[in-house]
Amino acid sequence: MRLYYRFIPFFLFILFFTGGFIFIDKPSLQSTYKSQVLKTGEELLYEVSYSFIKLGTIRIKTLDKYYKNGRPVYKAIAFIDSYNIPLVSLHNVFESEIDESLYSHQFIGSELEGREWKYTKYELNYQQNKVFMERGYPSRKVILMKDTLSLDNKKFQDGLSIFFAAREYLFSQNSLNIPVLINEKKEYAYIKYPCTNESVEIDAVNYPIDVLKFEGKAGFVGVFGLTGDFQGWFSNDNARVPITARMNVIIGSIYVELKSWKLPGWNPPRRNK
Repeated sequence: MRLYYRFIPFFLFILFFTGGFIFIDKPSLQSTYKSQVLKTGEELLYEVSYSFIKLGTIRIKTLDKYYKNGRPVYKAIAFIDSYNIPLVSLHNVFESEIDESLYSHQFIGSELEGREWKYTKYELNYQQNKVFMERGYPSRKVILMKDTLSLDNKKFQDGLSIFFAAREYLFSQNSLNIPVLINEKKEYAYIKYPCTNESVEIDAVNYPIDVLKFEGKAGFVGVFGLTGDFQGWFSNDNARVPITARMNVIIGSIYVELKSWKLPGWNPPRRNK
C-alpha cells in the first residue's frame, strides 16, 4: 500500500448500512441549509492522534475556481504530514479538480520517498468514459506506470474529492454507494444516512458543537490498514465541516480533531441544550 493513501479514510467516512446499499449519482439532499462545501479560501487543519500520541496533521484548502473543458471546477489541495516521531514519516500532497456536482476530474497524489517525490495522476474523461492513470518520479522524468480503466458510465470520487462529497450528502435521507478511485482500482464508499444529531467538544472552542453523526465500516483496506468500524461528526449547518472522527486500524483506534480553520463568517455552531 502506498503511503499517500494512509489518511484517505478520514476523507471518506465510509459507512456500513445493514440491508443493502443504494447507488445514487446525485442524491436528493433534504436540508434546510444551502450547501457551501466548495468555497474558495476555505482552509481546515486537523490533528491525528493515537491514544496520547500526536501523529500528525491534515491541512485542506480550497484554492481557486476556474473553467476546464467549458465547465467550472474547483482546485483543492491537502497536505498530510506526520510529526517528527519514531517509526512514522509521512509527507504527502493531494491535488484535485472537482466540478460543482462534486465529481472528480483530476487527481494528483504526491508522496515523499526519502528525498524524492513520487506522483500518481488520474485524469478522468467522462466523455470518453475512461480514466487515464500515470505514476512516476518527476525529478528524474521516470514513468513507472501508465494505464487506462473504463469508468463504467459512472461519476467517480478520488481521495480528496470524497471529503467534499461526504459533506455535500450530509443531509441525504438515503444510504449511498459512492464510486471511488483508489490504488488504481474502482472501489466504493458505503455511507449510511440519515445522520443523528449530537454534540461534541474540541479544544479549539469552549462550547459544545452542534453536529451530525454517522457510523460505518470500510468497504476495502485503507489507511493504516483500516478494516473496522468508524464514526464521523460534521457541523450541523450549511458549511458541513468535519469536526471529529474515530476509526479502527491495525494499531488501534485513531482520533481526528479540527484544530483551526479559515472560513469567512463561519465558526462551529453552538449546540443549544
